[in-house]
Amino acid sequence: MSTATTTETALSDSFGSKFRKTVIGAGFAMVLIVPKVLNLRRNEHSWAVFRTVLGVFGAALVILPIGFYSSYFLAVIGLGIFTAAILLPPAKVTSGTDDRARELGALVVVNGGLLQSGIAPVCSVQLFVGAENIWALNDDLVPQVVISVPEIRSARAEEVHNGWILRVRWADHSAIFAYSGMFADHLARVAESTVLSVMRPSLPVLPQRRAASA
Repeated sequence: MSTATTTETALSDSFGSKFRKTVIGAGFAMVLIVPKVLNLRRNEHSWAVFRTVLGVFGAALVILPIGFYSSYFLAVIGLGIFTAAILLPPAKVTSGTDDRARELGALVVVNGGLLQSGIAPVCSVQLFVGAENIWALNDDLVPQVVISVPEIRSARAEEVHNGWILRVRWADHSAIFAYSGMFADHLARVAESTVLSVMRPSLPVLPQRRAASA
């Protein structure tokens, strides 16, 4: 009886040790593979091939153990892989925002909140911030306001009764970008710092020296 108990305990310990090593190895492999998989997702064709291969591999792990031996451990893993291949999201293609930013030469894109300006209709916009211009584009990526960076006189985030606003003044124009909700403060300040980062500092006015008396 003692020998049988010892044998069962040894087998249990051996299985537990192998299982832990397998889990640790799988976790380490995932750390190495995940960045490559995310990079694959940017290519639609490569992502489709990856999902197909993953599905076939998972299906093979389900079928082969059942046909050749009685262990169903790999079958369970294979079923998980096959299910993951089906549920994986589609390829992450380049967004229209990225293409539009490259087309305009924008350095960064930030949330512009709700545009309120006398020269454009009220609508939600994104700010495409470039070195020479700042474009406020609506949801269809159509410019509503174009702000010339050299003409910007001020850009200031302010708290109002129903949220936060970013007030931008340039030349003879001004625009208000209104933010609401839990992150209104953060969004307004991010937009403010982004606009300020491309503004040219005004040159100091040097006092005129009086001509030396003769």
